[in-house]
Amino acid sequence: MVTLGAHILLWLAFLAILTILYTICLIIYRLWFHPLAKYPGPVMAKLTDAYMLYHAWKGDRHLEFWRLHQIYGPVVRFGPNALSFNSNTALKEIYGFRSNVRKAEFYDAFVHPAPNTHNTRDKELHARKRRVLSHAFSDGAIKEVERYILANIRTFCEAIGDYGRKIPESKGWSSPKNMSDWLNWLAMDILGDLCFGKAFHMLDRPDNRYAVDLVGVAAQRHLLCGTMPIINKLSLDKILFHKISAGRARYMAYSRQQLTERTALGDETDRRDFFYYLLKARDPETGQGFTMPELWGESNLLIIAGSDTTSTAMAATLFYLVRHPDALAKATEEIRSKFSSVEDIHQGPQLTSCTYLRACIDEAMRLSPSVGGLLPREVLPGGITIDGERIPAGTIVGTPHYAIHHNPAYYPDPFEYRPERWIAVKNKDSGDEKTGMAAGFTEEQVALAQSAFCPFSIGPRGCIGKGLAYVEMTNTLARVLFMYDLRKAVGVADPGEGNPRAEWGRHRPGEFQLIDTFTSLKNGPMVEFRRREL
Repeated sequence: MVTLGAHILLWLAFLAILTILYTICLIIYRLWFHPLAKYPGPVMAKLTDAYMLYHAWKGDRHLEFWRLHQIYGPVVRFGPNALSFNSNTALKEIYGFRSNVRKAEFYDAFVHPAPNTHNTRDKELHARKRRVLSHAFSDGAIKEVERYILANIRTFCEAIGDYGRKIPESKGWSSPKNMSDWLNWLAMDILGDLCFGKAFHMLDRPDNRYAVDLVGVAAQRHLLCGTMPIINKLSLDKILFHKISAGRARYMAYSRQQLTERTALGDETDRRDFFYYLLKARDPETGQGFTMPELWGESNLLIIAGSDTTSTAMAATLFYLVRHPDALAKATEEIRSKFSSVEDIHQGPQLTSCTYLRACIDEAMRLSPSVGGLLPREVLPGGITIDGERIPAGTIVGTPHYAIHHNPAYYPDPFEYRPERWIAVKNKDSGDEKTGMAAGFTEEQVALAQSAFCPFSIGPRGCIGKGLAYVEMTNTLARVLFMYDLRKAVGVADPGEGNPRAEWGRHRPGEFQLIDTFTSLKNGPMVEFRRREL
């Protein structure tokens, strides 16, 4: 007579056999019979999203996409149902206005407590949200809050120069500054003023600086759970990434607190900050504004997107400038020749005419983009053609920013910092004997570079805060260059610099290294400042 225990063992054995058979069949299908089987890529990536989850956890997802394209070519299968394309045509075909795609399930991990302008997957809902949010990012709205931006930049400029204090035997140079920290604090202070009706005072007080770390942890949790959606669906992050999950919860509480304090002011305050427009704005087609859960969702977006990305771009610009004396001298001369006083530096035609400064910023964002990985899109029914390849519905596709920004087809010597590649010259009669490169770039070369440039993404889901970001970056860097001489900190190792002994992709000493958390974590550059002699 068969006992109950024996029955259970038989059923367990049967289930184990079924599991093994299912796994074998799944492996065979994904490797040889899947619609994407013909595309090259790592075997483990073809079998499971855990391949990219590992690199998301490691912080080098952006580099892994670049490595994969170096090994396998312009089209890479990076997941069981996912393809990465490394071309300017694919960039437009995937992210353009007429593309037959929507945001992938990846973005569901970002939703809390309600979808926001960034993470909503529904095209009509996104259009409504973007129309409402566009009021806050209009040229007029940005001009209205420029005084708050400049007030924080003034504090920043005094702080990095040690408030004018003299250090014995320093010859006027400040103490070494880790610019990732200082620019994080500046970006957060500006964000507080523009969104929540108050500066966070991170530049002059340390008690609120913990929020910077919460932003990074929240972004990292979103990336991990989005890369392998089953983790988000089953809340496995609380087990697998307990510390990250707990940090994200603290971030959500922090963002809710900021929202509560700002909404208590209502829309009657004389501060025309972002929430003034968000609280008052109505969609012209539907008459709807944002609900309270939607406002919380938007505040989560504004804190992460409005601080981390801008500070990373400015840190990268300073990293490359202090390592390229010719570029630093040229940018400094441009600013000092156009302005007679630091208070003359503000948004307007004169600052906009500083084309070399803008080129320095763009080249830094090309080399070290704040969002370096791939923004996944799901192909909708009817399919899509990308670079001549017919891709079926349901496939995840994208173009990774770091990879295309280092594609030599668009950027000659892609790991060299050359702001001139963004400024066209009519004649290229002279050349550089050392590098063999021509002295300038033609209009065709500049146009080609621009066709693959996507630090803010492109198309209908491109960053709505792009204009504001350039206002912050150009005002900050122009004022720094006007007020100070800069140099790489003497005798201090730069934690953000590549190392020849590091892994492939982090081995270049002249490259500013970032940790991919969907946005980026950074450390450095270490810079010293000396007040210019007038």
